[in-house]
Amino acid sequence: MSDEQNRWVAPERRPDDRLDQALRPKRLEQIIGQGQVIENLSILLDAAKQRSEPLDHVLFYGPPGLGKTTLAHVLANEMDVNIKITAGPAVERAGDLAAVLTNLRAGDILFIDEIHRLGKTVEEVLYPAMEDFALDIVIGKGPAARSVRLKLPRFTVIGATTRLALISAPLRARFGVVYRLNYYGLPAMVEIVQRAAKLLNVEIDPDGAREIARRARGTPRVALRLLRRARDFAQVRADGSITSQVAADALSLLNVDELGLDEMDRRVLSTIIKKYNGGPVGLSTIGASISEEPDTIMDVVEPYLLQLGFLDRTPQGRVATKLAYEHLGLPFADTQQPKLL
Repeated sequence: MSDEQNRWVAPERRPDDRLDQALRPKRLEQIIGQGQVIENLSILLDAAKQRSEPLDHVLFYGPPGLGKTTLAHVLANEMDVNIKITAGPAVERAGDLAAVLTNLRAGDILFIDEIHRLGKTVEEVLYPAMEDFALDIVIGKGPAARSVRLKLPRFTVIGATTRLALISAPLRARFGVVYRLNYYGLPAMVEIVQRAAKLLNVEIDPDGAREIARRARGTPRVALRLLRRARDFAQVRADGSITSQVAADALSLLNVDELGLDEMDRRVLSTIIKKYNGGPVGLSTIGASISEEPDTIMDVVEPYLLQLGFLDRTPQGRVATKLAYEHLGLPFADTQQPKLL
């Protein structure tokens, strides 16, 4: 069965999406970084294979772009089973989920991205399916209605989320293993860039790989995107080889600075500092000021700024730190911000 046929929801892929798919690792030993998670998954896989059982349900959480979807595909490849893919917002009715559950075969993997966005009625169908491998359906209406329980083959749900706190406690409790994916360190990012460059047949020297890696925000998805743009720049403006200078020039043209901050990151920091005296200020206010959705700021921008120490979360709102002022070249004074209790 083809990869497209295995997909429950399969939106049309763009060229960059297909390229990302080709660059993704296929086996566990090909994955770079996330050492503790990979070691635990290796044990999980070996134990399941030795018992000839499907994997236990797995939940991955963490910022976007760190490999949650890739790991789901890798687990399916390692177990040699089919994987069906959907996203929380796409499952609007309980019947949608029931339809796909009844078409699963023993050992299959159901991957649900953005699982925190499943509706309450959909979750209630998923509970017995995950715990008892059964599907409860109601036949008929009114006084003549009756409940029927259908047995399902043993299968595995792999969930992915950027917002663990938004997953209901009953659903979270039904996952046998929960792993957090963290930002990648610089050595791992350099190795990821070099591996991708080799697969793309792009000549890149160690300094060029390091320049891209240190601006990639510790995120493989960002690193692959920057590598593709550096490849374009090298092809048009240089001799096709990515050196440190070529990478720096290419990424500067994209407004990605030496720490990996892009235009939106700097707009958020600049807005907090210049318009709101460094904060505290709420996410919705920041979003309205720069015409961006608060969820985009929370999920895409904020995690990396927090990691760099450029932003603080307080009960009153977000506060820009001294490091943020220094990075933007702005003067900082203690009197610019209210004292935090």
